[in-house]
Amino acid sequence: MSTPLPDHDQARRLLWQMVRIRIFEEKCVEMYSAQKIRGFMHLYIGEEAIATGVIHQLLPEDSIVATYREHGQALVRGVSANSIMAEMFGKVEGCARGRGGSMHLFDAKTRFCGGNAIVGGGLPLALGLALADKMQNRKAVTVCFFGEGAMAEGEFHESLNLAGLWQLPVLFVCENNLYAMGTALRYTESKTELASKGDAYGIANAVVDGMDLLAVDEAARKAIAATREGKPFLLECRTYRFRAHSMFDAELYRSKDEVAEWKKRDPIPLFFEAMKAAKVLSDADLQAVEAEAAKEVDAAVAFAEAGTWEPVSDLTRFVYSEGAAS
Repeated sequence: MSTPLPDHDQARRLLWQMVRIRIFEEKCVEMYSAQKIRGFMHLYIGEEAIATGVIHQLLPEDSIVATYREHGQALVRGVSANSIMAEMFGKVEGCARGRGGSMHLFDAKTRFCGGNAIVGGGLPLALGLALADKMQNRKAVTVCFFGEGAMAEGEFHESLNLAGLWQLPVLFVCENNLYAMGTALRYTESKTELASKGDAYGIANAVVDGMDLLAVDEAARKAIAATREGKPFLLECRTYRFRAHSMFDAELYRSKDEVAEWKKRDPIPLFFEAMKAAKVLSDADLQAVEAEAAKEVDAAVAFAEAGTWEPVSDLTRFVYSEGAAS
């Protein structure tokens, strides 16, 4: 490999993060099928290397803005599995009091500044966070995750333009999974080399294999270092979602053979087998990580099941901000 190998402890942590995302999301499918989780739900299965590789490079004072496919980012950032699952169950103990659900996770403590249901909607929010950091002379970075479909939205171009103009500390991470909902990239973009769109705005850019954790890790490290010095950066991570766009998607736009071919590059076994071959990790490590993640996720389901529903009397609460108690 061209990138340096992590030591045992770091490799185990990285593997654990990817495995817990996978197990958490597989459990979410089970809970959705049992009608414990309702509404829209978009899964991150297949894309775990991106959230893991990027977010572990961040500092506590950095901010994250994500899309509606944000369970993985929230978990890696440190939002508890309990509060995420409770949110998806619609319980008050959820990170947004059960009012946001799957697509609108938010946690101020970890500076996880929201999953956003509107395609491209997080880009200008990330811009505002980065502008605030610059105006207050903070060395913080804002990372904005979005899918390639957002590049067809006006917010993408407006946000990159201002980021380049004002030299804002924001890292734009495009999770290019090739299908904007059910439309292949070649039908939506006249120029499919997406990272190069940063050139038009004077923003440095790079492309990385989003299925290779170590490659993402190295690319993110370099991009964040530049961003922390006030230079915006656009990182395109080429990836693939193994599941349909959402739980309501009939998935008629791609073949089973195509999905099967991409699954050969599953980021979890790809990373583990590389670490095993290098004698950094063992089968026992993988088994232990899987057991730990399964136990955490089972506990999160129990926590959500035991949670409380918000009373109807609170229906209009938070329509207006609540002032400090006198």
